[in-house]
Amino acid sequence: MSTPSFTIAGRPIGLDAAPFVIAEMSGNHNQSLERALEIVEAAARSGAHGLKIQTYTPDTMTLDLAEGDFFISDPTSLWHGRSLYELYGQAYTPWEWHAPIFERARALGMIPFSTPFDASAVEFLETLDSACYKIASFENTDLPLVRRVAATGKPMIISTGMASVAELDETVRAARDAGCRDLVLLKCTSNYPATPQNTNIRTIAHLRELFGCEVGLSDHTMGLGVSVASVALGASVIEKHFTLRRADGGVDSAFSLEPDEMHSLVVETERAWQSLGQVCYGATAAEEKSKVFRRSLYIARDLRAGDVLDASAVRAIRPGGGLPPKYLDQALGARVAHDVKRGTPLSWDLLIDKADRR
Repeated sequence: MSTPSFTIAGRPIGLDAAPFVIAEMSGNHNQSLERALEIVEAAARSGAHGLKIQTYTPDTMTLDLAEGDFFISDPTSLWHGRSLYELYGQAYTPWEWHAPIFERARALGMIPFSTPFDASAVEFLETLDSACYKIASFENTDLPLVRRVAATGKPMIISTGMASVAELDETVRAARDAGCRDLVLLKCTSNYPATPQNTNIRTIAHLRELFGCEVGLSDHTMGLGVSVASVALGASVIEKHFTLRRADGGVDSAFSLEPDEMHSLVVETERAWQSLGQVCYGATAAEEKSKVFRRSLYIARDLRAGDVLDASAVRAIRPGGGLPPKYLDQALGARVAHDVKRGTPLSWDLLIDKADRR
């Protein structure tokens, strides 16, 4: 099933455009507006097309408790030993920072937008004229939030982490029924960092076919390989967490790209997209001149008129000025019509009994 492209703030999204690369700031500002603006500037220099933040407060996300379900006790978690409330308090982007972040991103040619986590965040982001909205994986089953975002009529990008096909069907139906017309589903693995083996990007093509919408990747793996590979499977949007320096720390720094890496991501995903082309056999226009370097049959030693071609007299070599090598067996045993110099391309006109050998 093919789907037409749409635009986000004038930027085309779809298979006919280079991938839309999003730099996700998340909590990597480390509670400094100055650093947040530096991240925006670094993302722009890196070539990212979109700059995404998150809109919530600790109180809109969870309860101020440090026990039971509200405490991260998993020893393998990056955030082990912390309460959810504490974590969100460190990671959230103060709402008064949103306007200067959006303004700086727009001034630098990027498209700023955010992930709202409740209705109050949507209402606030509407005052900033967010170009689109992202639904995080952990909220993709929050149908009231999905409907509220869809009601804005703006493009929606929904991460699919952890969601079953049935859950995604509910989410997509809710979004479309509430007014969403331009939808992107991002294949996402919701652990941090994710491993390539646990990413399953073949799902990208299936998502496109199943839901008839644009698809992409929210990539939590280390490096660029998974993102670049996803383009070959139809990803039109790529999201990666972004920081100035992983060594500076921060809630998401461990699996975030640094500026040089983000630049490489933009370059290499566009190259991957350019390479897809179409089903094509035979020489392209650019290859026509290279045909001269194919192998062909050449006279390998000086010959006199009437000499018989044997294996020492004719060889399949480069370049491609003579008969194709498939005629070697026919040429062997033939006599030459006149004196021939070494290095002469073999042609039927050189052979006395050429009519019997074609």
